Amino acid sequence: MSEFSALDAAHLHCRSLERAIVRLRRDGLGRIAEWGGRLAAALHAGNRLLVAGNGGSAAQAQHLTAELVGRYQRERPAYSAIALHAETSAMTAIGNDYGFEHVYARQVTAHGRPGDILLLLSTSGRSANLITAAVAGRAAGLRVWALTGPGPNPLAEAAHDWLSVAGETTATVQEAHLVAVHLLCEAFDAAVAEPARAVVGHAAPSVLRADGSVS
Repeated sequence: MSEFSALDAAHLHCRSLERAIVRLRRDGLGRIAEWGGRLAAALHAGNRLLVAGNGGSAAQAQHLTAELVGRYQRERPAYSAIALHAETSAMTAIGNDYGFEHVYARQVTAHGRPGDILLLLSTSGRSANLITAAVAGRAAGLRVWALTGPGPNPLAEAAHDWLSVAGETTATVQEAHLVAVHLLCEAFDAAVAEPARAVVGHAAPSVLRADGSVS
């Protein structure tokens, strides 16, 4: 009997990830492009993005906000984006006083305004604190999006809009979520750049002078 090696496990993991990315490409690219356009319109109008997740999803939430406040690949203005788990004193105070289920919902109620967007990341789609945050976000007039693992799941049902990544393991869902985060950044940057291209495209027409120069 052949022994199952670490290399065999690595090959299986990579094949599982490949299948998850193929499904994301097939089922999710249109949704991500739509989100990028809506996010660009909201943030350009002065609204903000609130993002939350648990564990690795919290790290990816903060990754996304860093790309928006800083930059992804091209120079552009800074935009307001907040990873709610990074407010550690508020997180621990709310968890201690109200319970872990409310650590995000109370921050959404405090910071969210109509027109803002709330993005919730969960590999399971069943995290009680994210579901509670989705309910609080909808009540406060925010647009609520969910990036989850395989659907249907309660978080997707609680959101206005969702993208479910059909991965075979939590790890591959998490890795596919990172790809989705980067694709969202690319879609956002493309949408932000579009008005600038439109302005250039509608600039005053050039005038050809008699001496051959252009003004």
